[in-house]
Amino acid sequence: MKINIHLRYFLLSFLLLFSSLSAAEQELEIDGLLLDRSISRFGHQFYYEFSNYWRDLPSTAGFNIEIKETVIPKAGTKLSLIMNNELVYVTYLGRRLAPLDERVEQAVYTVIEAMARSNMTTSSPDMAVNGW
Repeated sequence: MKINIHLRYFLLSFLLLFSSLSAAEQELEIDGLLLDRSISRFGHQFYYEFSNYWRDLPSTAGFNIEIKETVIPKAGTKLSLIMNNELVYVTYLGRRLAPLDERVEQAVYTVIEAMARSNMTTSSPDMAVNGW
């Protein structure tokens, strides 16, 4: 009787071990995210305006964007857009608020171009090297 209980316990733990291993093989991937790592009022405004454009872009699946802000003492801040762990766009904001519309549009166009380049690289590796 005691051996039967130990055998059941062993089989149950063995099954749980293999079920957890198979669950680890099936990774959950979340994409199409826009992460805000800005810290100033200007950075938050840039993120807000960029997110309005990002929401309207088609086919953002597979692309994660991170807006990262770094403070530069006595000069302002540096905003970086990182797409899938690759630096795509950098701009510098002074200490005084200037219109951000032009910079946001330039960032959106740069991100769209990087997305197209990434899609071309993954779809046809022959064209990725020289374009032919």
